[in-house]
Amino acid sequence: MTLDGKQNRHAVWLLLATWLVAIASLIYELIAATLSSYLLGDSVRQFSFVIGVFMATMGVGAWLSRFIGDALQGFIRVQVALGVVGGALAPIVYAAYAFTGEVQLLLYLMLGSVGVLSGMEIPLIARVLKDIGATQFRFENVLSVDYLGALIASLAFPLFIVPHFGLMSASLMFGCLNLIVAGFSIAMFRDRINLTLKLACAGAFALMAAGLVQSERLISVADAALFQDDLILSEATPYQNIAVTRFRERTRLFLDHSIQFDSADEYRYHEMLVHPALAQATRRKDVLILGGGDGMATREVLKYADVAQVTLVDLDPRVTELFRDHTQLKLLNDEALSDPRVSIVNQDAWTFAEKNDAVFDVIIVDLPDPKNYSLSKLYATEFYAILIERLSPRGVLVTQAGSPFFAREAFWSVVETWEETRNPVNPSGALYVRPYHAYVPSFGEWGFVLASPYEPAPRDLAWPEGLRYLTAEIWQQAQVFAADTDRVPADVNTIQSHALVNYYQDGWDAWFE
Repeated sequence: MTLDGKQNRHAVWLLLATWLVAIASLIYELIAATLSSYLLGDSVRQFSFVIGVFMATMGVGAWLSRFIGDALQGFIRVQVALGVVGGALAPIVYAAYAFTGEVQLLLYLMLGSVGVLSGMEIPLIARVLKDIGATQFRFENVLSVDYLGALIASLAFPLFIVPHFGLMSASLMFGCLNLIVAGFSIAMFRDRINLTLKLACAGAFALMAAGLVQSERLISVADAALFQDDLILSEATPYQNIAVTRFRERTRLFLDHSIQFDSADEYRYHEMLVHPALAQATRRKDVLILGGGDGMATREVLKYADVAQVTLVDLDPRVTELFRDHTQLKLLNDEALSDPRVSIVNQDAWTFAEKNDAVFDVIIVDLPDPKNYSLSKLYATEFYAILIERLSPRGVLVTQAGSPFFAREAFWSVVETWEETRNPVNPSGALYVRPYHAYVPSFGEWGFVLASPYEPAPRDLAWPEGLRYLTAEIWQQAQVFAADTDRVPADVNTIQSHALVNYYQDGWDAWFE
């Protein structure tokens, strides 16, 4: 049967609608996965759960679609419902986290609802195409358009949507997209749509559009409830959520809602991270810092006059940009990131270590805690084997290693992993490994690990002037562990076992869940 002009326009619109709703549905899935990773941690587990729940509920939706009598009105109702539920997904989940701290059940209920509604779309569109006599638009063509939309969404989400709009605005924006699809469908088939559905679509669009216009205010309200202090900056990047708060003279940095430093006591952490390694190194010309995009560790390194070059490697360019250029934040690191001796490389730490063949006198590893598999690999013996190759024969490396009190096994797993890492200078011998710790009020008891191809010669260490915490006495005490933090058996962390992730999660969960 040959379609007339009107039928052909309807058929083309339905295929275009398929493409648009496919994009929106996958964006909702990615928003849910990102939210769960930000708020619940363990990105691998959360992404896996989200994908599984979404796909399963889509199957349920496809099955339920058979019970919808009028396919066209059913499709439009689904778009209206998706516009409201999907559009409200990020705002409601984020608000729930800010005001109650509980989000897991709500997030998966909303995700399941989006999945059921999304699963109905393709069967209903196929039925509408059949109803209007568009038999040449085969079902596989509908699926092809659907899959193309999914591809575009998966590329646009990290490259364009999150950097430019953030999760809250993106959720509301794609809610509006579903409602626009519903509106155009109503216009195309207006003689078959009842007034109630038309009014429902218009009302839902007005609600989502108002939310989109007010999204910045919604974010501010939620953030004000989430953080105890005044929020001076909140941004979502392709890598993480960045928030900076201030109370009187105290500034705090949060990445994915986890505190990274408090300006009231960060000097304790950074002095203990940097100076034992720098003081023991016989040469300090070239220093590598992995992580530490806030510039605090760099500030401490630059206190040594014989440091000629500091290479700072941090994945997120927005973090280093903020702490180099922001009027208030750059003062926290004494404008260290603008020092001509400092080179900033925005790259994954593993990629940098693997592809860069430079050798450094001191390596400082100031990476986030190993709370998921992607971070755990940067504490694995495979990464350490690469990293130790970038250290000069008499060089010194130091890494932050978490809390020997809250996550005791995790800390000693890091120590064990360094002890099992091959010594490239002396293959028949082990690396020199020295664990130590300090008390940082914002974090509690915190641990560090020194490693070197050779044991440093015994000597009195010379500290730079102006340190606020570290002294010779503090350094001696730092190497002694109390009975409740002393060594316990722990497995080596590898990219196959990721033993460290379980140690870390079990330790912190025991205290704070």
